[in-house]
Amino acid sequence: MTNHQPDPGVVKSIQDAYQILCVSHISPDGDAIGSLTAMGQILHYLEKKVTLALQDDVPPELMNLPYAHSVIGADDVGDTYDLIICLDSSSSDRMGRVYRPSHHRHIPVAVIDHHITNTKFGTVNWVEPECAATCQMLVYLTDMLQIPLEEPLARSLLTGLVTDTHCFRTPNTTPDVLAVATRLVNEGADLAKITDQTLNRRPYNVLQLWSQVLPTMQLEDGVIWTVVHQDNLDQIGNPNADSQLSSVLITADEADISAVFTERIGDDGYARVECSFRAKPGYDVGSVAFRLGGGGHPPASGCTIDGNIHEIVPKVVAELQQARKQKKQQV
Repeated sequence: MTNHQPDPGVVKSIQDAYQILCVSHISPDGDAIGSLTAMGQILHYLEKKVTLALQDDVPPELMNLPYAHSVIGADDVGDTYDLIICLDSSSSDRMGRVYRPSHHRHIPVAVIDHHITNTKFGTVNWVEPECAATCQMLVYLTDMLQIPLEEPLARSLLTGLVTDTHCFRTPNTTPDVLAVATRLVNEGADLAKITDQTLNRRPYNVLQLWSQVLPTMQLEDGVIWTVVHQDNLDQIGNPNADSQLSSVLITADEADISAVFTERIGDDGYARVECSFRAKPGYDVGSVAFRLGGGGHPPASGCTIDGNIHEIVPKVVAELQQARKQKKQQV
């Protein structure tokens, strides 16, 4: 077993601050929401004044987590905090519009993340790529701060572990991960229920979205991809729907790498493309995401690129195909 210890600078920044803003990444997944709501519980136990914020909505399947209903949007975030804690985000842009440099540059940022591509953009940084999820790291933080792992907190933390490991099926499911999961189950977190809610169910409008974009998917040189246009999102009535589609596409036998390109157009006409990548074992999409300004892990990563989706998609697909080709040459 590895002896994981929280970064002393991060621990001190939490102890010294009182009014704290906690944020995670755009298009939040289970580890983002699990770590955000867990940190909210940790800070409330420490009698801090806590604000939880996200650019995008909490996915419906995660609204059952403690404090999920108290998460505010980017437009409601103030600028009078003593500390910003950024969770599960490999670079500052992943915070989206919640973090505004013009308002927040003077506030120290504590980064807690497990992505190997983390740019260590915080004032203090605790980055552990050996951990399967940021929620795993927060278990070690509760130990350091002597905070009891009661059921609500254990539920948030186990949610992050389950979703980031696809219920302990990914290569980063180490003995440490299983040991942490066992502790959380022993504290009352319901593994079967969490798995059912987060991995076995999805809203009907997400299936509607799939029905629109799966017919347009393409497969070429071992890379499979599809495009989600803003019109597709508008039609299903949820422009922040997280389709998890890249994880579905990578199950194709003929594909080694998958990508989903989601178009986002703001009210001002500003356009950006959110890219979600997945790879089969042995292939690395993390390095591609990092070169494009994003981050993640070799098997799962993403980035956001400003510009026209019709120009961006072919360029990024070519990068992914080149990454696959280089791997094939090494074999």
